[in-house]
Amino acid sequence: MLINLIYVALGGAGGAMLRYLTGLGVGRLLGTGFPLGVITVNIIGSFAMGVLAVMLAKRGLMQFSPLLMTGFLGGFTTFSAFSLEAVTLFERGQTSAAMSYVLISVIGSILALMLGFWLARGVWA
Repeated sequence: MLINLIYVALGGAGGAMLRYLTGLGVGRLLGTGFPLGVITVNIIGSFAMGVLAVMLAKRGLMQFSPLLMTGFLGGFTTFSAFSLEAVTLFERGQTSAAMSYVLISVIGSILALMLGFWLARGVWA
């Protein structure tokens, strides 16, 4: 268990650094008026999560999941894990659950962020 925590931590640090660098690079290339850096890491991370999920499972290499999927891609973008869960539900034929998961996650997260803004601004205004 401890070794997996170390793998998650190491992968997460690497993924977070790459997310930061990607955001800087995209911002310098395309500007910062729209969150293209975040969109870029979310899309790349989701693609990589799909590739890794299949590749690691097919090759019997799931022991690298804590380092690569949870750690690295989790540090790079948590959106990739969200995407994997949504597609997994859909592939299991649980279309309603998948749609509910997506809607609740997106709307709930936005509302929670807005609530956090509201509370924090009230406290530290």
